[in-house]
Amino acid sequence: MKSDRSAALLLMGAAILGLVIANSPFGPAFLDFKYSYVGLEELGLKLTVEHWVSDLLLATFFLVAGLELKYELTVGVLSKPSTALVPILAGVGGVVAPAVIYTAFNWGTEYMVGWPIPTATDIAFALGVLAIFGRGMPKPARVFLLALAIFDDLVAILIIAIFYTEDVRIEWLLAAAIVLAGHSLAERFNKLPINYVRVLTFLLVWYAVYQSGVHATIAGVALGLIIPAKKTHALVGKIQPWTNTVSLPVFAFFAVAIALPTFDGSFSTVFTGISIALPVGKIVGITALAVLANKIAKEEARLELELPDFAAIAGLAGVGFTVSLLMANLAFVGAPQILAEATLAVIIGSLLSMAFGAWLSQKRGRYYMAKHREENAS
Repeated sequence: MKSDRSAALLLMGAAILGLVIANSPFGPAFLDFKYSYVGLEELGLKLTVEHWVSDLLLATFFLVAGLELKYELTVGVLSKPSTALVPILAGVGGVVAPAVIYTAFNWGTEYMVGWPIPTATDIAFALGVLAIFGRGMPKPARVFLLALAIFDDLVAILIIAIFYTEDVRIEWLLAAAIVLAGHSLAERFNKLPINYVRVLTFLLVWYAVYQSGVHATIAGVALGLIIPAKKTHALVGKIQPWTNTVSLPVFAFFAVAIALPTFDGSFSTVFTGISIALPVGKIVGITALAVLANKIAKEEARLELELPDFAAIAGLAGVGFTVSLLMANLAFVGAPQILAEATLAVIIGSLLSMAFGAWLSQKRGRYYMAKHREENAS
């Protein structure tokens, strides 16, 4: 449950299973279930099964992202400007280049709302593929990928909060802030059953953020950021196995469970933009700025990685399953045909990027292992 490799394989398996079931004879019945409403109307909670998964279950994944972000910003790679320069600049390239490519295909159309879709990186999957294929890669490769993906998640969180939020109700955000402030004080009292308090806080903040109109997954990030950095590692160790084996696979299963549209030989510019922007934009944007940042950084802050290493990691960063699919659902919720094309494009673009990243990671891993053997022999 704690293995990056297992998480990646399970996530991919769940996504494939969802796509197969949705396009099988059982597809219509399953899709009726997926879009059926479940909830407590008296509490203002009436969501489809799919939305319960993407709004509540996925918030636990963003809680882990918030905890990791808090640690990295406080004492980790992102805590000092010098050590954060390379992954942050690389992350900027990994957001800007895919967005520019998507925009080039969709400028002036109603589909511009989908520009953030190819900018996301799936932390769990990228680290899993690196663990499977990147044996022998130097340790800085994983550190760089983790910091890059965390920065990418921060950008994704801001994009969701700013661009995919309408009719914000300030009073509910204030209620969430009050609960979070109270929880911040509770973290200081060791005699409290703090894990139960955290669960209660998570549910209350999630409810308040949901009612505010902001995407409810932000609640997970907010809670993660107020927990003391010294406690984050232990919490991630407890929560991440469950997000790896439940939250992410279930989300991938429902998100990719779409009835593939019948194409008449042509695709919209949404499909073309995403399927090209994910692999090409990520690889070019991250590699170019990572190499540049590594050259201009102070000597002690430089990563012992070469251009092919950065390119391999950039390929893995182009796997955007989880957050890209979430953004696709937010962008094209009222256009089923375009949503289906966007989902298919995310899958294809992610697979292309993953194939490149896995191939180059394996090649570089073998290079470093051979180099290590030669050094030991001499």
